[in-house]
Amino acid sequence: MSSRTLPLLFINLGGEMLYILDQRLRAQNIPADKAKKVMNDIITTMFNKKFLEELFKPQELYSKKALRTVFDRLAHASIMRLNQASMDKLYDLMTMAFKYQVLLCPRPKDILLISFNHMDAIKDFVKDSPSILSQVDETYQQLIEMYTPLSGGEFQLIRQTVLIFFQDMHIRVSIFLKDKVQNSNGRFVLPISGPVPHGTQVPGLIRMFSCSGEEMTRLQFNNGGNYTAAVQEGSFEIFGDRVTKLGTNMYSVSRPVETHMSGTSKNSSQHTKVNASPNPLAKEELNLLAKLMGGLKVQKPGNAESGFRVNLFATDKEEEEALISRPDDLSYGVIKIQATKDQQANAELAKIMGEFTESEEQSASVSSKGDDLLAMMDGL
Repeated sequence: MSSRTLPLLFINLGGEMLYILDQRLRAQNIPADKAKKVMNDIITTMFNKKFLEELFKPQELYSKKALRTVFDRLAHASIMRLNQASMDKLYDLMTMAFKYQVLLCPRPKDILLISFNHMDAIKDFVKDSPSILSQVDETYQQLIEMYTPLSGGEFQLIRQTVLIFFQDMHIRVSIFLKDKVQNSNGRFVLPISGPVPHGTQVPGLIRMFSCSGEEMTRLQFNNGGNYTAAVQEGSFEIFGDRVTKLGTNMYSVSRPVETHMSGTSKNSSQHTKVNASPNPLAKEELNLLAKLMGGLKVQKPGNAESGFRVNLFATDKEEEEALISRPDDLSYGVIKIQATKDQQANAELAKIMGEFTESEEQSASVSSKGDDLLAMMDGL
């Protein structure tokens, strides 16, 4: 497992989230000024300096539920609100799109090009806001400094870590199904045609050399596909042609997008048992997550007119049906904690934190850690 995966996972999922929200804001005819405010607020929060400092520290990936909590808070960083079913669908679309991109990237290193495609699109969203643009440009520099020196092996480990994170997610997405790149069981179809990765040759030739290095014979074989020569390498700088289209906005042309739970996912979810024993890493994850979320502020609409709700379904009825039909263990409930205002929440959180502590360690030092968590949650 790579400790450098989290920034790429967050930026790419965040980019997909912005693509989807931009499309839904336009589809629902939200006034341009409100739509722009939503996009600017989310991007400002996403690239908050304090938040990114925590994000870019080497660390293990969070659990699916913990990362979902971060994106739930990020999606509500402005005046827009999403119901539970729409938030579930949004997260499903985000995760399946990025999973597809990672599976299809020709080389592990191309994950960085996918990230730059997302960054380029985000930059275009805020092209009229210089202060937000500077935040995005700083993130480009951080990505370049952290990832361009890495070897192919280190990128392979990052790719493997991302795919392990996504391995149990098999949500069917209508766009992928219509384009025949996803099967009815939610698994993706990998192509056996197109250009080979940069720096490689079209398979189908075996060359044999003598001890002196002289080429002796050549044998050809059927490679089983329709491959072409590699195209030029994409740019890993702030500006330039990324070459690959992976990570670009697939919602730029208006197309209805539906998600469905595959039979495989439903069955696996029914057989998944929740382990009741305390997870020794859970308390640490809560503390790390609280620190990571320290810069994420949820904006509460000042009045009923300023805020609005976005629906990711065609109708409200579809949204209600989706919420009812979704398996409980695949719908991530979000716990809202108000550490200073709600004493009951304080007590409940302290109780939960205590359950993650070994019995012999229930001392003053333990309670201080719980207090630290509550203090960090204070600003949320």
